[in-house]
Amino acid sequence: MYDLAAIGAWLEFAVRWVHVITAIAWIGSSFYFIALDLGLHRDRNLASGADGEEWQVHGGGFYHIQKYLVAPAQMPGDLIWFKWESYATWLSGFAMLFLVYYLGAEFYLIDPGVADLAPWQAIAISLVSLAGGWLAYDWICKSKFGDDNTRLMVFLYVILVALSYFYTSVFSGRAALIHLGAFTATIMSANVFFIIIPNQKIVVEDLKAGRKPDPKYGKIAKQRSTHNNYLTLPVLFMMLSNHYPLAFASQYNWIIASLVFLMGVTIRHYFNTIHARKGNPRWTWLATAVLFVIIMWLSTAPLFRAEEPEEASGAALRYAQAEHFDAVTDIVMGRCSMCHAAEPAWDGLLWPPKGVRLETPNQIARNAHAIYLQAGLGHAMPPANLSFIEPEERQLIMAWYKAAND
Repeated sequence: MYDLAAIGAWLEFAVRWVHVITAIAWIGSSFYFIALDLGLHRDRNLASGADGEEWQVHGGGFYHIQKYLVAPAQMPGDLIWFKWESYATWLSGFAMLFLVYYLGAEFYLIDPGVADLAPWQAIAISLVSLAGGWLAYDWICKSKFGDDNTRLMVFLYVILVALSYFYTSVFSGRAALIHLGAFTATIMSANVFFIIIPNQKIVVEDLKAGRKPDPKYGKIAKQRSTHNNYLTLPVLFMMLSNHYPLAFASQYNWIIASLVFLMGVTIRHYFNTIHARKGNPRWTWLATAVLFVIIMWLSTAPLFRAEEPEEASGAALRYAQAEHFDAVTDIVMGRCSMCHAAEPAWDGLLWPPKGVRLETPNQIARNAHAIYLQAGLGHAMPPANLSFIEPEERQLIMAWYKAAND
């Protein structure tokens, strides 16, 4: 029978691949249409009645693009809706959340040094925060408070800062930043599914019937589209952050996340201004660089949060009590801990790779799944086998992991 852990790893790989593909499609089309809309020439009296036009060249061909605010002479029957990219991105992303952080809650979602939660409690917090966050956001946007877009954007930023602190207070650093990205992505995709596409369909039906569309639908869709525009880049940072302990392992990770949202604003403002031909706001470069330098400083002041409990609990306890654990602990201590330590002894390493520390039996038990995949079933660790781990030692790691799961 094929190893279940290997099946799980390949399933994660496949879902992550789908997620990356669909995210590229969604973000790419979003960036393109934002740039297109901002760059349209609207100062031309077009015979077609279009609101604006633009000529573009790509792939050896020339494209003449026009945007209509009212129905053209004949509504095309093959009208393309850009929505499935958003839906597929969110669905595949939630599948990744389920596979990695829900099924592996005791390893990746929960950090006893932050909050000693049961897996069901951590998963419940995750689900409620994602669903409840969207409902709260949608209610605020639809309220009188949301009529002022500037006021609304400032308030939403305050909410994101508070949420950053909340997530880092209940989840592991890695899971906290991923959840902040998942929360933001949920808002973006729900904007498309519940607001933007339905409103566009209402407008299309009115145009087909020869009725003048109510401008409120376009105004609402524009507001949510603007939010999505400025949230896209921070989401990408959060999703990539799990590969970099400098981002998620700092005790100031919630401040880092908050500043990333500001960097998203400065970067998008630059591109939006350029595409709209309203100047070249180079000050955004300096602002972005300053924010990034602050993030770099915060990430190492100091790098890690409070120490983990010395005693293993939950799933880690099962691995700590499994056969061969003492022998595996000696192997990991001898072959891995020189790098995977709070202060690595290996020249050139200033922090443990991926933020993983393997200095205590508890830490080894908590990272059993990764040790099995990386140094037992696979030979990714140590890199180039620099610490000369023997085949018999890899076999012992595999035997230990399987004994704990029998």
